[in-house]
Amino acid sequence: MYIKSLELENYRNYKSLKLSFDKGTTILYGDNAQGKTNILEAIYVSATTKSHKGSKDREIINFESEEGHIKTIFEKDALDYRIDMHLRKSKSKGIAVNCEKLKKAAELMGLLNVVFFSPEDLNIIKDGPSYRRRFVDMELCQLDQFYIYNLSNYNKIIEQRNKLLKDIYFNPSLRETLTIWDTQLESYGSKIIERREQFTEQLNDIMREIHFKLSGNLEEIKIVYEPNVKFDKIGEALHREQERDIRSKMTSVGPHRDDFAFYVNGIDIRKYGSQGQQRTAALSLKLAEIELIKKITKDVPVLLLDDVLSELDSNRQNYLLNCIGDIQTIITCTGLDEFVNNRFALNKVYKIVAGSVEES
Repeated sequence: MYIKSLELENYRNYKSLKLSFDKGTTILYGDNAQGKTNILEAIYVSATTKSHKGSKDREIINFESEEGHIKTIFEKDALDYRIDMHLRKSKSKGIAVNCEKLKKAAELMGLLNVVFFSPEDLNIIKDGPSYRRRFVDMELCQLDQFYIYNLSNYNKIIEQRNKLLKDIYFNPSLRETLTIWDTQLESYGSKIIERREQFTEQLNDIMREIHFKLSGNLEEIKIVYEPNVKFDKIGEALHREQERDIRSKMTSVGPHRDDFAFYVNGIDIRKYGSQGQQRTAALSLKLAEIELIKKITKDVPVLLLDDVLSELDSNRQNYLLNCIGDIQTIITCTGLDEFVNNRFALNKVYKIVAGSVEES
């Protein structure tokens, strides 16, 4: 799998842009705040329908325009695919694959697999639980259509149940209708928890070996899934916490409150790990993500590295670069010296200046 070209129209600071890519490594270099990350973001949006930053469509469309477009052409299993994405500030995006309009945005997931790695990801271990849940959800949504279905429905029900909890304050008789939402929450939530358990086991099998090598054979890592409630106890917990939920006007039970712990040599590095340990674990996690996609899809993902090499020491940097030999990689950086000095093979090089692109 590899991306052949990307076209942008009215996307962030790009009024119009056309880029071609090679199967190997493409470098996008230039000063900060020139638009390098916006290109990687557009690729990620075309693969997952979402910005890696969590930005909404109206925020990624050029501020002078009401609409924007992304066109991505890539090869997969010796076939060419074209993704057209029509972004609109006033309503939901339109998506077409090979000129066939998709009924739901979720149908796009898994067609183009990408792994995005940014400096912010190095903090995923020490940041709050929502960041770790988001990582797991985005990865599973690329790999499992059933997970997308269950997660989408679960999130809608959580939103509706929370609204009902607020309404009960003004109209107590509505309390009887909580059971309707709780039954559905139990159904979808239990499936999410079971799949997250399975995913954690799959990730552990791959990540353990990567981390051991990355740490110089000194550290053993283990991811521990910490569900807010067991998959077969959601209904019971919802009933038990009903009074509390009504008072707080918020659902306190379910997989939307899960977390994932990272233990290195038996120590929880979320709380007690050094910055070096946390960063090594984050790098191991991203490399394991790549290998898991390979294993499940029998194909290689596209790797997007957003100025992350400058955040790693030479050992971790070299380990990462040695792992991406067979993967199409698009890298942003401020200068070329670090790659030239490492004798890094560059297939395409673009200089980015204030939303304009020049091939070097």
